Amino acid sequence: MDLPSLVVVLRAALSHAPEERKAAEASLEQLQYTPQHLVRLLQIIVDGNCDMAVRQVASIHFKNFVAKNWSPVDPEEKQKIPETDKSMVRENILGFVTQLPPLLRAQLGESIKTLIVVDYPEQWPNLLHWVTHNLESQDQIFGALYVLRILARKYEFKSEEERIPLYQVVEESFPRLLNIFSKLVQIPNPPIEVADLIKLICKIFWSSIYLEIPKQLFDPNVFNAWMVLFLNLLERPVPVEGQPSDPDARKSWGWWKVKKWIAHILNRLYTRFADLKIQKPESKAFAQMFQKNYAGKILGCHLQLLNAIRTGGYLPDRVINLILQYLTNSVTKNSMYQLMQPQMDIIMFEIIFPLLCFNDNDQMLWDEDPHEYVRKGYDIIEDLYSPRTAAMDFVNELVRKRGKGNLQKFIHFIVGIFMRYDEASIELKPYRQKDGALLAIGTLYDRLKQTDPYKGELERMLVQHVFPEFSSHVGHLRAKAAWVAGQYAHIKFSDKNNFRKAMHCVIAGMRDAELPVRVDSVFALRSFVEACTDLDEIRPILPQLLDEFFKLMSEVENEDLVFTLETIVDRFGEEMAPYALGLCQSLAAAFWRCMASSEADEEAEDTSALAAVGCLRAISTILESISSLPHLYIQIEHTLLPILRKMLTSDGQDVYEEVLEIVSYMTFYSPSISLDMWSLWPLIMEALNDWAIDFFENILVPLDNYVSRGTEHFLTCKDPDYQHSLWKALSSIMADQNMEDSDIVPAPKLIEVFFQNCKGQVDHWVEPYLRLTIDRLRRTEKPYLKSLLLQAASWSWLEMKPNIICKQIGKEGENYQLF
Repeated sequence: MDLPSLVVVLRAALSHAPEERKAAEASLEQLQYTPQHLVRLLQIIVDGNCDMAVRQVASIHFKNFVAKNWSPVDPEEKQKIPETDKSMVRENILGFVTQLPPLLRAQLGESIKTLIVVDYPEQWPNLLHWVTHNLESQDQIFGALYVLRILARKYEFKSEEERIPLYQVVEESFPRLLNIFSKLVQIPNPPIEVADLIKLICKIFWSSIYLEIPKQLFDPNVFNAWMVLFLNLLERPVPVEGQPSDPDARKSWGWWKVKKWIAHILNRLYTRFADLKIQKPESKAFAQMFQKNYAGKILGCHLQLLNAIRTGGYLPDRVINLILQYLTNSVTKNSMYQLMQPQMDIIMFEIIFPLLCFNDNDQMLWDEDPHEYVRKGYDIIEDLYSPRTAAMDFVNELVRKRGKGNLQKFIHFIVGIFMRYDEASIELKPYRQKDGALLAIGTLYDRLKQTDPYKGELERMLVQHVFPEFSSHVGHLRAKAAWVAGQYAHIKFSDKNNFRKAMHCVIAGMRDAELPVRVDSVFALRSFVEACTDLDEIRPILPQLLDEFFKLMSEVENEDLVFTLETIVDRFGEEMAPYALGLCQSLAAAFWRCMASSEADEEAEDTSALAAVGCLRAISTILESISSLPHLYIQIEHTLLPILRKMLTSDGQDVYEEVLEIVSYMTFYSPSISLDMWSLWPLIMEALNDWAIDFFENILVPLDNYVSRGTEHFLTCKDPDYQHSLWKALSSIMADQNMEDSDIVPAPKLIEVFFQNCKGQVDHWVEPYLRLTIDRLRRTEKPYLKSLLLQAASWSWLEMKPNIICKQIGKEGENYQLF
């Protein structure tokens, strides 16, 4: 396809007419490689006279084509891109980095990443020379840094042996990098473009030191030069001019990104390489040098930055989180703690505590998007970046490692908040501070339950300061009351009525008008169900309770909901039988919603995936609880089959273990194995032959059930031929020379199951299985597997006719005869 024709097709891909757009996309998808194809796409991408939309489509197609065809996954697949064209692309692509706007550069960067991962250093030895040469050129510094960042990132997580090419990269580029960095830091009133360059340098440094410090940086003078620049930028105020007013844009502004990356780097150096317990001599020397010369200075800079919280200034959430991680790690180090101790009251009460309190952003989310408020509150990924979570971690570590004095002082402060709240008029009550105080009490539950005199006062504290908030007109206090009550549900209540009151308030919270209150109440209910010694407290309202669960599960994807449901099912056992079908239907519906959310929204992918796994685990718990009522499995089967059919393919690799557990229950406890359940056998065998060998132990259980409980169908059905598919899988696995002994342990167990259940009806399989078993036995080293193989061989022998001769086999010098 020539250049004009290619532009026409790309433009058609932007058409508003669906049919025209579809045809163009199909043409691009099916486009076979022709000489100069990639070069033509590059020409379109960099052509400033071409429509930006067309250039963007070209960049996306270029990226996708390179990702798919530069190094085909299948080694036998014919190379679509001739080496001459690859060479042409390598020679030209780097020069385009600085010419492109950010949107197109990002796509081109992904392509460069593919090229570097596949080709460097063997097929692209001059790449490093290009980088170092352009680091010396004023006009090309950005492009060189951009490419160097991609190059360094290739080795970020590599093992020591795989990182060897990185050492040459560091040796040749870091002196130039340090020189550029120094000049950039000295620019007065620097424009935002300088921040972008410094950010790239920080990212290059981060990738280069992530797992191991390059030996060049062990030179004290070189390392000090870097640290002086990092500390200079860390303590230097961020320019006021140019800062966006929009909060989301502001946290992504270049100069705040620089602060974030420097804090990142300093944390990594501190937590991974400044541990004095390190044994390697040169590493230990580095750790001592870092602790002596830099750790305290960094702490001082961090405390200075945190003053923004006290004075109402701005500090991005991620920067706060990183700084608090540094402080938390410093608590355990005597020298660092001594530096913090004079300022500990300020840290605890003017920095940490305000972060625990409900704030304007919380209120906005609560009012405008309660689903997002719930997601952020229960998302483990959000916790990694949250200032509030980091503040909670600091408090926990402080009272755990330095509890003497600090715990008493902190609790006295919290009690003071409670008192002021109780004494204030309704208009002046410090609701947000009360929320923070409750969060603090809930965070310290583990410590307070074990420490005198606090453990004896917990029940009174709950009654006096937590229970009243169940009826608060402020929604977030109702939610926090439920959460705190759940944290302390397992304490020994001197008055059982207090436990009962708290539990019923939590149950009532499941019907609250505010979604976050309902979710926190469900989370708390789990603890009360676990702690409840008299299930008659819950039994009469169980139907209504489950109804609230069904409603909430249709609203929210949250694994904690499922955990609570699992706990209820586990505690009530067979009593759940009347609700089993409805529960499974609700969980199945929730599972499909989670999967749809995971596919549609990359940001929600992790949360949705965890919730999906939780749904499957809850279904398994229900199936186990009704094991004495086989007829119920027939009712439930129709609901579960679509999930099982879909998730027993490669689509279900992330939940394969959970799905196999469900199949195991369905094939073991049902009165008989239905034809619909038998339809899953081919899917399981196909996965085992293709990608699921790591799940062989899990696959063994349902296959055993199929053979032992559905023996007649297994033997008589020829379409599909279950016996042959079993042989195909087992013979392939056991004959595989590269398969470790530990990987094939389920295979002889399955052979034993086969002959044990099909005795007298499978004579034609005796010799093939016996040969297979003996062949593997000769190559086996593990005693346990040898024992299993001999056991499988003995079952084969029991099936033999007199005219079948079993050959002699050897085992470590001993002879075994099977007759």
